[in-house]
Amino acid sequence: MDNDIFQKLIYQLVSKVFVLPIYKFVFKGHLIGRENIPKKNSFIMVSNHGSLLDPPLLGHALGRNISFMAKAELFKIPFLGFVIKACGAYPVKRGIADKNTIKTACKKLSKNNCIGIFIDGTRQKNGRVNKPKQGAALLAFKNQKLLLPVAIVNSNRLVRFKFFIPFFSKIVIKVGTPVQPPQSSSKDELKYVTMQLKDNINNLIG
Repeated sequence: MDNDIFQKLIYQLVSKVFVLPIYKFVFKGHLIGRENIPKKNSFIMVSNHGSLLDPPLLGHALGRNISFMAKAELFKIPFLGFVIKACGAYPVKRGIADKNTIKTACKKLSKNNCIGIFIDGTRQKNGRVNKPKQGAALLAFKNQKLLLPVAIVNSNRLVRFKFFIPFFSKIVIKVGTPVQPPQSSSKDELKYVTMQLKDNINNLIG
């Protein structure tokens, strides 16, 4: 069996067996803006980041096979490491310009696979986009792919405890209008598109 087809089958299996119950029944997941998700062509999904569960929740909700750049350390966490790997995630070393990671992302996009990037690069306590990196914009320029701004609301406060009883927040995923890729790799152009993504995502969060 072709490796890409096998990966898609594993992705769908993990999405429906493991992620669906968590998304729907634990966090009462709800998607807004489905009409903004490109149906056929690959794209670069750009999102805020508040929880380790963001990759599988986003991948399941959007209904497209999305490969996330994930911190190398996450692959060592039991169960989570299995889930994100099965869902097509690939490791990136934080703080290091990893040429292999960029090559992998470009290769996936060229095969019509979608890429997911957390624009701040790491989780944010307030759940918003605060100090976005320009990597997503640069990747979009190199591959001339649409950037899809997505907000995952409440992922930074998934569980609250009251008298030792857990209360789970409702997860709302909001998909914005796709943003065109930069027309050049100039610093000003990359910064403009990056700030546009930041504003779009934070506006979706509210």
